[in-house]
Amino acid sequence: MEYESVIGLEIHVQLKTKSKMWCGCANEYGAPPNTNVCPVCMGMPGVLPVANEEAMRLTALAGYLLNCEVPKFAKFDRKNYFYPDAPKNYQITQYDKPSTRNGYVEFEFEGGLQRVGITRAHLEEDLGKNFHFDRESGVDFNRAGVPLLEIVTEPDIRNPDMAHAFLNALKDIMIYGGVSDFDMEKGMARCDVNISVRPVGQESFNARREIKNMNSFSGVRRALNYEIPEQTRRTKAGETIQQGTVRWNDDLGVTENMRSKEDAHDYRYFPEPDLMPFEPTDEWLEEVRSRVVELPLARKRRFMSDYELPEGDADVFVQNVPLGDFFEAAVEGVKNRKAVANWVINNLRAKLVEAGLEIGDCQIQPAAVAELVGLVDDKRITSKNAQEAFGIMFETGRMPAAIADEKGWKPADAGEMETFCDAAIEANPGPADDFRNGKDAALNRILGHVMKLSQGSADPGQVRALLAKKLRG
Repeated sequence: MEYESVIGLEIHVQLKTKSKMWCGCANEYGAPPNTNVCPVCMGMPGVLPVANEEAMRLTALAGYLLNCEVPKFAKFDRKNYFYPDAPKNYQITQYDKPSTRNGYVEFEFEGGLQRVGITRAHLEEDLGKNFHFDRESGVDFNRAGVPLLEIVTEPDIRNPDMAHAFLNALKDIMIYGGVSDFDMEKGMARCDVNISVRPVGQESFNARREIKNMNSFSGVRRALNYEIPEQTRRTKAGETIQQGTVRWNDDLGVTENMRSKEDAHDYRYFPEPDLMPFEPTDEWLEEVRSRVVELPLARKRRFMSDYELPEGDADVFVQNVPLGDFFEAAVEGVKNRKAVANWVINNLRAKLVEAGLEIGDCQIQPAAVAELVGLVDDKRITSKNAQEAFGIMFETGRMPAAIADEKGWKPADAGEMETFCDAAIEANPGPADDFRNGKDAALNRILGHVMKLSQGSADPGQVRALLAKKLRG
């Protein structure tokens, strides 16, 4: 009997706000332990939470980016549990009336498009962080109360590689939209993995195990690559899989039991009495909707269709948005769009890295790149001239046509080309004979001699054709 895995993810993403969810303490990574705290985020008696409106906006924005519904009514609830890192002994979250629901994410996988449903993306607060030392433990509450978006997927994922691809797509969406910096090394994102196996063709779900607090995408993939065969082996052997929570031991490469899985009734949810329900107006939602940006997959498709770029070039402009914006400004009205992309990707990007500059600090204007492509395509300058011009453009911000005029660059005419070729053949009798005898690579030596004689004014393609014609009679 064949078995398949059924995977659902719960991704916890810290929102990109300056302050915490219910108080004015800084949402700041790296501060000394327990310095960004106050009576509100420490859960002292008598304090009252006040919602961070920017966190509410970012939650709704995330909903739009994830193709979710954003209801006109949402409320907060108390999720009760007693862990050392929960200063109030409960967590303010959203249970039955979340801020967003019923969405999906489309992403590229194995040469096609896949879609994973989003059950909900609800707003809650983060908890503190436990630290364990040789003889004692401590809790840093700087993170307690930081606004946290929990994104819950449908069980639509079928294998570890698909989970990895989905997580990368989700990360790009959150960063593109300005919702979160999604830096997993700084604890800004964590992932819980729900996994079960069942016979292929069975529609009902079997008992699942939840792998808690994964802090890397590669760790998620490794944990699934262990847990799926393990559950399959146990199921085939007739063992019963108990619903429960496990941790991933990356050193040993195995999952380890933590506790039996809690259900909703174990948390004793009830409405948060200190916070009013949230009922956004049409105007408020429209303001949030105006912040929606073009997402990575849509941007890639548009660059490939509108500008006829290959996938690799489109990927570069997806990964580097400012560089892609520069390309779009430079390509306007230019027929040879691929040439513009080549200059931006191969030359401009390399120069920026070499100089340690951002594109906003670059002196080259998009129109200058367009003009340079036009000069080469019209054969007013050679490709060698263009490379020299680009270096001057990067240093000075000057336009290429002015540089070409100053340098006196002009293409060699037919008579000059004949003279240069004859002189190069005469000066290189050995390579000339080698080419006549079938060694095509020998032509490069003679071509280089022509380019030197012409001081770069000859077009290499024309020179190559003329030399071959002369040598072959």
